Amino acid sequence: MGSTTIATFKSRQLLGKYRIERKLADGGYASVYQAFDTIEGIRVAIKAPHPGFVTDDTLSDFRREVRMLAKMDHPNILSIKDASFIDDHFVIVYPLGEKTLSDRLRSRMSIATILNVTTQMLEATAYAHSQKIIHCDIKPENMLIFPNNVLKLTDFGIAKIAQKTVRGAGTGTVGYMAPEQAMGKPSFRSDVFSLGLIIYRMVSGQWPEYPYDWPGPGITKVRKRVTSGFVEFLERSIDPRPRGRFRDAIHMQNVFRRVRLSVLRKHNLPATTPRNVLTNRAA
Repeated sequence: MGSTTIATFKSRQLLGKYRIERKLADGGYASVYQAFDTIEGIRVAIKAPHPGFVTDDTLSDFRREVRMLAKMDHPNILSIKDASFIDDHFVIVYPLGEKTLSDRLRSRMSIATILNVTTQMLEATAYAHSQKIIHCDIKPENMLIFPNNVLKLTDFGIAKIAQKTVRGAGTGTVGYMAPEQAMGKPSFRSDVFSLGLIIYRMVSGQWPEYPYDWPGPGITKVRKRVTSGFVEFLERSIDPRPRGRFRDAIHMQNVFRRVRLSVLRKHNLPATTPRNVLTNRAA
C-alpha cells in the first residue's frame, strides 16, 4: 500500500485527453473532478481513488462498480463513459450533471416537483432492485440533475449484489442509513428507508432523526400538503422495523403510483407532470 496522502489534480492539468477544471467533491476513498474532454469538446466528471487507498481490494471494488454499471441500462441511473488507467491513475469518467438533489433541496419544492423527483428516484432504485442490487448509500448527494431535468442515481461503489442470500457490508452515510444497515445487515428494505427519508424531507422541509419515532418533525405540514394515503406511504417507508416497510423499491413504487394520483387530484394537477418542474421554486 502506498502513501495515505490525498493526491490533488491541479486546475488545467492534463490527464490524457481530459483537462482538469476543478474539484467537485471528496469521498471516503475517492475524489471527483470536473474536467473538459479535449477530443469530444464536452465537460465530464472524473472519479479518482486516493492513491493511499489504491490497493488490490479497492481496485477490485472500482472494477466491480464499473462492471455493475455497464450492465445497468436505465435513464435514471448514471452511466459511465470510460474506466481506465490514465497516466498511472485509475479513473472512472461520467457525464457531468448540472447540480445534485442536495443542491436543489436548498430551495423549497412544489408538490409537482416532489412527485416528479420521487417518481425518478423510485424508477432508478426499483430497476436496481430488479437486478438484485442494493445501493446502500442512497442520499441527495448521489442523485444528479441533468438537462431536461432528468434525475440520475449514481455512486454504486458500495452497492452489494445479492446472490442466493442478500449480503452487505453495513456501509453507507449515517444520516440516511436504516437502523439495521448501521448494524451491518442491509437489505432492499434499507434502500426503501433511505428513499423514504428523502421524500419526507422534501414534503416537510425537515429531516427525521434517529430513533425515527412517528410522527416525524413537520408532520402538520406534511398532512396539509398531501393526502392521508400518502402519509401512510411515508410512515411505512421509514418504519424503523425492516418488516414494517415495503419489501423493496418495486413494491414501494407500485404503492407510490396509487397515492401519487390522490395528491395530484388534491392540488388539481395534471396526471402527467412536465419534467421542467424540477427548476421551479415553489409557492
